[in-house]
Amino acid sequence: MPRRTMIEAIRDAMDVSMGRDERVVVFGEDVGFFGGVFRCTQGLQAKYGKSRCFDAPISEAGIVGAAIGMAAYGLKPCVEVQFADYVYPAYDQIVSEAARLRYRSNGDFTCPIVVRMPTGGGIFGGQTHSQSPEALFTHVSGLKVIVPSNPADAKGLLIAAIEDPDPVIFLEPKRLYNGPFDGHHDRPVTPWSKHDLGEVADGHYTVPLGKAAIRRQGDAITVLAYGTMVYVAEAAATETGVDAEIIDLRTLLPLDLDTIVASVTKTGRCVVVHEATLTSGFGAELSALVQEHCFYHLEAPVVRVAGWDTPYPHAQEWDYFPGPARVGRALVETLEA
Repeated sequence: MPRRTMIEAIRDAMDVSMGRDERVVVFGEDVGFFGGVFRCTQGLQAKYGKSRCFDAPISEAGIVGAAIGMAAYGLKPCVEVQFADYVYPAYDQIVSEAARLRYRSNGDFTCPIVVRMPTGGGIFGGQTHSQSPEALFTHVSGLKVIVPSNPADAKGLLIAAIEDPDPVIFLEPKRLYNGPFDGHHDRPVTPWSKHDLGEVADGHYTVPLGKAAIRRQGDAITVLAYGTMVYVAEAAATETGVDAEIIDLRTLLPLDLDTIVASVTKTGRCVVVHEATLTSGFGAELSALVQEHCFYHLEAPVVRVAGWDTPYPHAQEWDYFPGPARVGRALVETLEA
């Protein structure tokens, strides 16, 4: 089976989808001839032409607004917002138009769009190129929210998202584009070519939305994570020797609550890890759900490890980033509570 980076897997997903369905169009800032800032769309314009893959003006509201109109008339746009930090001008279009179209039209129209965005830090991008805004979208009825952690999932989830009849927010952890990252910034990164999850099947396949994956079996404590934090959690568990079960959520909305409940019921303890700021982050929702559904099985309070309630700093990036040391302390303290 061929091995691909996450960039290549995402590109392959769009290529497969465009080849199978002529209604699929790809556009955004610099995604045509240039192939996108991270080259996720490289070669698609040459293969499918300028009417299927093209550049858009620097207007996120315009990009998403045009995609919604196209979707209402039968196309299936997969658009790129260059960084998740830039999505805010398009937020009204996503929330008030895309997410509501099926409901407000009583099912006469749907909005089969995908909004792809590189997310998260770890690349010295500073406060305007490192944000993790997933919680802003999980609050909105009518959207689906996906955060893949590896190339194999990224391809299958993106194809599933493109084929979904409703709007999907597809957040791509940019620190994982070329290899898994465990939070040790001073160590060499293992490329996806040497990682099992870098094996990406050719052709068409999907990963079902709303189904989590258990990345590490364990009996002592459950760790809920997604994106880059999956690998940080794995490093923390290995370095502390804690018998942690690590769940890669993959899809935040819809959420695989059954897998979460089964794991926490077994372990009796839970740590939630994400890179976004702590207050009102998605970890708060996860903590509440675990408390509501697993209260009589919990042996200790649910603990959250997250980014600090500040803008993402440049000079102190690794103090902000929830690394294996901070996650490891939470695992040990929760186990001893």
